Amino acid sequence: MCEKVYKSAPLPFQGQKRRFLNDLRNVIARFNDIDIVVDLFGGSGLLAHTVKRERPELNVIYNDYDNYCERLENIATTNDILARLRKMVKDVPADKRIPDAIRGKILEVIAEYAGKSYVDYLTLGSSLLFSGKWADSFAELSKHAMYNCVKQNDYCVDGYLDGLEITHKDYKELFNEYKGNKRVLFLIDPPYLSTDCGSYKSYWGLSEYLDVLKVLVGTKYIYFTSNKSQLIELCEWIKENMDIGNPFEGVEKRLQQNRLNYQSSFTDIMLVKE
Repeated sequence: MCEKVYKSAPLPFQGQKRRFLNDLRNVIARFNDIDIVVDLFGGSGLLAHTVKRERPELNVIYNDYDNYCERLENIATTNDILARLRKMVKDVPADKRIPDAIRGKILEVIAEYAGKSYVDYLTLGSSLLFSGKWADSFAELSKHAMYNCVKQNDYCVDGYLDGLEITHKDYKELFNEYKGNKRVLFLIDPPYLSTDCGSYKSYWGLSEYLDVLKVLVGTKYIYFTSNKSQLIELCEWIKENMDIGNPFEGVEKRLQQNRLNYQSSFTDIMLVKE
């Protein structure tokens, strides 16, 4: 039996649902007609971990599409790097900007590891970058100013994924394997709408977000979203206006790229219907 219960993911991950864990435990206890739980967008694995601890008799499938397992497997290297960084920033006040000279030495240390082993840039970035900043490569990490947020003790990931069945698939492929099974409950926590950040493999726009709705039809599920997406309001509007079809069908589309700064840009769209 799995004993250790994590209240948050052991390594940093944007979008983990730790504030929903009590609600998830309460809800999952009500399902008496399931044998399998499939976490389609596994993320950090926190939802799958929580379900398995609460209902150990269930087969819980964690879809590690973002390769979180790889980060867990290389925790010894990550802890080794952080131990060296602590010594380098010991005289820098907590949460204050790291001087350029020390910053350069930090990058040299990370480059040393990058040349011979795996480097978890997302975890290192959480110790070196201003809150809300993410980096998934050496090039990205090198762009930013650094701050002394270095974790003061080692990360521990012992037993976190114990008992889970782990797979690495596109969520649609995994869903198709289980969609006809009435004894399956789907956990559905897709990336935030219009996100492009270090914790996810790819950009998620509106069409990708709406595609997930197909998974909700005729299945048992626990689905996560936010008011920022306004998805519930959109579905209610569509239900009430199903007769209008696609008002943009057959339009001419023209695009103009606009850059806000070296990191951010957006696209203006002009649609013409004659």
